[in-house]
Amino acid sequence: MSGLDFSTVIASTVHDMKNSLAMLGQAHAQWLAQLPPELQGGAQRGVIEYEFARLNGMLVQLLGLYKLGVNQLPMRPGYHEVEDFLQAQLARHDEVLRSRGIAARCEVAEFDLMGFFDQELLGSVVANVIANSIRYARSQLLIAAREEDGELLLSINDDGAGYPTAMLEHQGDYVLGLNQSSGSTGLGLYFAARIAELHQRQARSGRIELRNGGPLGGGEFRIYLP
Repeated sequence: MSGLDFSTVIASTVHDMKNSLAMLGQAHAQWLAQLPPELQGGAQRGVIEYEFARLNGMLVQLLGLYKLGVNQLPMRPGYHEVEDFLQAQLARHDEVLRSRGIAARCEVAEFDLMGFFDQELLGSVVANVIANSIRYARSQLLIAAREEDGELLLSINDDGAGYPTAMLEHQGDYVLGLNQSSGSTGLGLYFAARIAELHQRQARSGRIELRNGGPLGGGEFRIYLP
């Protein structure tokens, strides 16, 4: 098969995998609904639902990175109410949060705070960060939003051990290669940084930042949008 574009084959396969995962998730939900209430909970359910969300997030990232590479990732920014947007992202993870005993809350500085962003692209970034935070949180997760220096600042903070020092010191290098000890490729942060950069207004571009501390004392992911 001369002239085969392997990246296109991978993208097509990832798309099919994403559809299969969605069907598997629906079948799991239907099967779960048929079980007696006393059998519907448990740690196994939390593991399954968390891994569903994690796999879906990785597939979304791979498709997004492919489209970025071939300049086919559309940007459709618009004005959105920030609190509604963040609450919708938390709702996507509600069952996993409850099954893991993690209390999640949303804090928005202003009642009618608005942001100018692509809801789908930013939603994929926030969803992936939430899934990662769930993995490391002990019992709490906080999503917050406020305006800072004319930019919209969204932060996701957990009460876990925080980001490793090496990651904080080299956070400008988002693709560090496969880390054999953690299994991390850095693609999640690279994807988040690229999506942030696509948001541009008045010669300013979006950016991300990692830090430790925040109200919950653990890792804090920040994304700034102009």
